[in-house]
Amino acid sequence: MKKDSIIMAGDVGGTKCLLALFQIKNGETSMLAVSEYASSGYSNFYSLVREFLEENPAKPEIAVFGIPGPIKNGEVKSTNLPWFISEKELSRDTGIAHVKLLNDLAATAYSLPGLPAKEIDPLISGEKARHPQRYVVIAPGTGLGQAFLICKDDKKIIVPSEGGHATYAPTGLAEAELFSFLHKKYGRVSNERIISGSGLPNVFDFLVEDQKQTPEKETLENMKTRDRAIVISEMALSNKDQVCVQAMDIFVSALAAHAANLALTFMPDGGIFLAGGIPHKIFPKLSDGQFEKVFLNAGKMKNVVESIPVYVINNNRAALKGAAQLAFELLNQINNE
Repeated sequence: MKKDSIIMAGDVGGTKCLLALFQIKNGETSMLAVSEYASSGYSNFYSLVREFLEENPAKPEIAVFGIPGPIKNGEVKSTNLPWFISEKELSRDTGIAHVKLLNDLAATAYSLPGLPAKEIDPLISGEKARHPQRYVVIAPGTGLGQAFLICKDDKKIIVPSEGGHATYAPTGLAEAELFSFLHKKYGRVSNERIISGSGLPNVFDFLVEDQKQTPEKETLENMKTRDRAIVISEMALSNKDQVCVQAMDIFVSALAAHAANLALTFMPDGGIFLAGGIPHKIFPKLSDGQFEKVFLNAGKMKNVVESIPVYVINNNRAALKGAAQLAFELLNQINNE
């Protein structure tokens, strides 16, 4: 690798995009610039990247972007955004020689082994493996993302996933009634219909429309001008509205059950990491005991899930860090070829 190189990294979300430039000096990476953009303000991703590079004049040699949605042949139709993105077109449009797209949760997964202790809050202690090899990240945000990481022989193998769109599995009577309510509405009920920023209002609507619960007037007034999921979360955390509290209880239970299923499926000795825009904001609710109770309710496999630690990532730049780390490693490979 050249003594001085510039790389670009991005975390593209349904709500916002983080773009950053990093300088590499003597093998050390330092951030030169970072900007946040509202995703809905752009008709395509190319114009957003051009605007960032105009605001921060630089010539990155490589760019890696974490994008919601499955990547195929260097192309993606972004989930929750009307964007089609191609590595070749983005390279041609921006002049960046090397462009790599990967799933946004894959980018987050890439960062997990290197996250400092100050950036993760322990939720379930589990057992600390001496040389962990498997990690899971689950991210309730605008949608529900997840990914896996395998570390072996000094190599990182990312396993992308669209499991957030797998069919939701009720774990009790209330969840079964919720499933029935959403099945009538959508036909198919995925995990994302409940465990996400777009899903939490579905749970609230179930309680109001199907269970005939009456929310506070303050809740309904706030919902006229603000994001419904944010209103529900705030009213639940402040204990001002019992309908919102019940909605959050169901949300947390569904998240815990999904995490436990992934714990049994992948047996991540490195832990399960909750990322995305929601978990760190509702950490008091996640840590009140309900999440742990549902997570550990694994019958004869309880000893397996008990051994797996669960953490909450408390910053919004893990995907950006993962993308930057991958860009650094890919550029090193290119220059050594």
